[in-house]
Amino acid sequence: MTAIEAQKPVVHGPQLWPLGVKAYHALGDLGLIPEKTELLYGQVFQKIPKSPYHTYLLRLLLENLRAAVPRGFIVSTEQPITCADSEPEPDLSVVRGVISGFRLAHPTTAELVIEICVGSHDHDRSKLRAYAGAGVKECWLVLAPEKQIEVHRQPQGEQFAERAVHGPGGMLTSAVVPGFTVELDRIFAA
Repeated sequence: MTAIEAQKPVVHGPQLWPLGVKAYHALGDLGLIPEKTELLYGQVFQKIPKSPYHTYLLRLLLENLRAAVPRGFIVSTEQPITCADSEPEPDLSVVRGVISGFRLAHPTTAELVIEICVGSHDHDRSKLRAYAGAGVKECWLVLAPEKQIEVHRQPQGEQFAERAVHGPGGMLTSAVVPGFTVELDRIFAA
């Protein structure tokens, strides 16, 4: 298995200005950062609007995740993970801990993040470097048009050492969330 090369972020909206995580938080607290943005590699990006199909996939996967995740883990939707120079908001994440443990700071890693890619493949793929750098154990890119899920595991520096593509069809089980299995034909049913 070869390491996946880090990719640069893809601009899908106007770039506002480069800044660090602390400045991003401070400006956000003052109401100076527009809503529906995320910090990637020191730059603020507008988030892409979500289609009904994107929302459908998110809800279906969220339902499956909540049923599988044991106590001591939190399932979140579109919530920040603070990385070195980024604060992406994955569509879904599973974080070790309890809710009260994140009262004063966002999680800095996750067991699993899921990005749903209906029309945002390049943008979502550009986040892999931040997720690997933060030590996220497993990252799924749900490639909706292709009816596939691209799985990245084994973070090493700012890259994942393992990449596998599943589907169309078949079953996929998370290596880090016991009991979380999806049937690809079911989630991608028309």
